[in-house]
Amino acid sequence: MAIKERMSGNEAVAWAIRQINPDVMPAFPITPSTEIPQMVSTYIANGEIDTEFIPVESEHSAMSACIGSEAAGARTITATSSAGLALMWEELLLAASNRMPIVLTLVNRTLSGPININCDHTDGMGARDTGWIQIYAENNQEVYDNLLQAYRIAEHKDVRLPVMICQDGFITSHAVENIELMEDEAVRAFVGEYEPEEFMLNPGKPVSVGPYSITNYVMEARKNQRTAIENAGQVILDVAKEYAQISGREYGLFEEYRTDDAEYIMVLIGSAAGTAKEAVDELREEGVKAGVLKLRVFRPFPAEEIANVLKNCRAAAILDRCESYNGNGGPLGEEIMAGLYRGRVDIQAVNYIYGLGGRDFTTDDAKQVFAELKESVRTGKEIRQFQYIGLRTQEVS
Repeated sequence: MAIKERMSGNEAVAWAIRQINPDVMPAFPITPSTEIPQMVSTYIANGEIDTEFIPVESEHSAMSACIGSEAAGARTITATSSAGLALMWEELLLAASNRMPIVLTLVNRTLSGPININCDHTDGMGARDTGWIQIYAENNQEVYDNLLQAYRIAEHKDVRLPVMICQDGFITSHAVENIELMEDEAVRAFVGEYEPEEFMLNPGKPVSVGPYSITNYVMEARKNQRTAIENAGQVILDVAKEYAQISGREYGLFEEYRTDDAEYIMVLIGSAAGTAKEAVDELREEGVKAGVLKLRVFRPFPAEEIANVLKNCRAAAILDRCESYNGNGGPLGEEIMAGLYRGRVDIQAVNYIYGLGGRDFTTDDAKQVFAELKESVRTGKEIRQFQYIGLRTQEVS
């Protein structure tokens, strides 16, 4: 039975952690994720869960402790943001290569500089090639639901990889929304108990974790990781289908919003999808066939599936809340463009950059992008790639 509540995104994550009752949570505070370990430690102090909370001296140490506890056979979680994730960089790679099904709840915040504590996707996208599965949420309900599914994905025998559950800093992490919670018993039955096959404290079956790998083995290990993350795509769908049966909420690799007959589609990640949907509803009333494709799963990247959605539209806008500094657009734009090319999908596709450092993205901004797509299709004039939406001036130095 659903429990109706009002919670911020951070509260929803902490509540989900309470319901899962993981074995260990090492964490170091950093805005805007600080509330999560704070709330979880309160649940522990009140005797509501028996998770072992480990205060550490840095985020690097937090992920090191995660690897240690997971290697010992303990279900483990942590939380961080921005520079905290960057400080974990070395350990992120180790967690994935050692096939540790750790869950990290990432509250997205821009990376310095200049110094800023607001939302963009610089941190998550910076870690996109570390071997972690990445799942993004539009709102508080989604981040709660995503976290409840995370261990089922990470611990699956065909995957065994760490998972980042991502939400937009302050926009969802601190904003309070209506939310439907699952009952504790239903959550624990769905998540289940952790029963690792290999772990360091398994009596009579010693294993080595993270040994030096000579040249003869590195490529094979990387190929095994790649196979695992390829497997994750189907596992994510299978877990989502099972979750829908108990929650009534359905999830896929992405969400399509009014795309069936859309001539113009906007592709983006996170909370700005709600703004884009509102703009689409207004444009539909004006007779413009607009739609939104909101990406939920960024790793593994569903390039073929996205290309299949976009192939029937006339033009697509791909919006990145991150700058790659490569002179060629953002991470989402690059990967979708490559997918369109491989799928031989010949449409007008334009990559935009928006929302850096928490810059507002409004329905007017979204409608202007759709207007630009429509005008380009009508006149045949190419749209300039990699524009910054909402930039105060083009004269920068």
